[in-house]
Amino acid sequence: MDWPVSVALAQSVPELPTGTDWSYEVKLDGHRMIMWRTGDGVRLQARSGRDVTAVWGDLALAGHHLPAGTVLDGEAVITTEDGRISFEAAQARAASSPARARRLAVQRPAHYIAFDALQLPSGDVRPRPYSERRAALLSLLAELPANTPIQVVSATTDRDTALTWHTTLHHEHGVEGIVAKRTTSPYRAGRTGGWQKIRHAETVDADVIGYTGPQTRPRTLAVRLANGRTALTQTLSAPLAAQIAQVLVTARPAEQGCADTGETYTRVPSGLAVLEVLAGTTRHAVVTPLRLR
Repeated sequence: MDWPVSVALAQSVPELPTGTDWSYEVKLDGHRMIMWRTGDGVRLQARSGRDVTAVWGDLALAGHHLPAGTVLDGEAVITTEDGRISFEAAQARAASSPARARRLAVQRPAHYIAFDALQLPSGDVRPRPYSERRAALLSLLAELPANTPIQVVSATTDRDTALTWHTTLHHEHGVEGIVAKRTTSPYRAGRTGGWQKIRHAETVDADVIGYTGPQTRPRTLAVRLANGRTALTQTLSAPLAAQIAQVLVTARPAEQGCADTGETYTRVPSGLAVLEVLAGTTRHAVVTPLRLR
């Protein structure tokens, strides 16, 4: 398997699918991460393909307990003192320098919540059914030390249980919603694998196509929404601006673009990043940036 690997994505749906061949997982509010246990160490990959090992060193250290040749898909999360999962803490870590990230790791260690196995020491398992990959993941993690920060995500094949999770676990618990996966499906990159998700909030994923302000500290982002509308977001928070800047510096700024409302921005290649936003459907509706995906 070549670095970086393209990750599977879930399609937003209004309700959970029904049937006997679905498994439902809790969707945690963290940072998507691929954990690579190579022959000589551990590398951590963000959803965008960037190497983020330097700022998640505590998880890289934990990854050494995995057998060489293992590649896992999951979520890096950080909990607060009262046990809640904090996306803000994960975002602060992701936007930190390596030195500051090490200090933050001492204060609030991270956990890696694995939800899929892409490769095992025996080889690439992406073509195998989800049910087999899940069983292999459970078996693999059962061999790790009891106090490891690498854990498996909660999952059930009972839709009623999944709906109870969705009803009782909300953003204040660090849960975004529920992801449904066919038990017979292979792992496919993008949204072609049939994964479906329901969220608590009315949010959508938008393709980042540009920015305003300096490349090293963008003020707003230009995004393309699912309905084809191109818009500028509201002003980015400082942590989100720092995080997206790490992605923007990898792209060469291109010519100026123009949003549907007339504002100009600096273009970047489509597909560079995906932003979760709150967005209305009208031409002039406000687009509120929430988090980088």
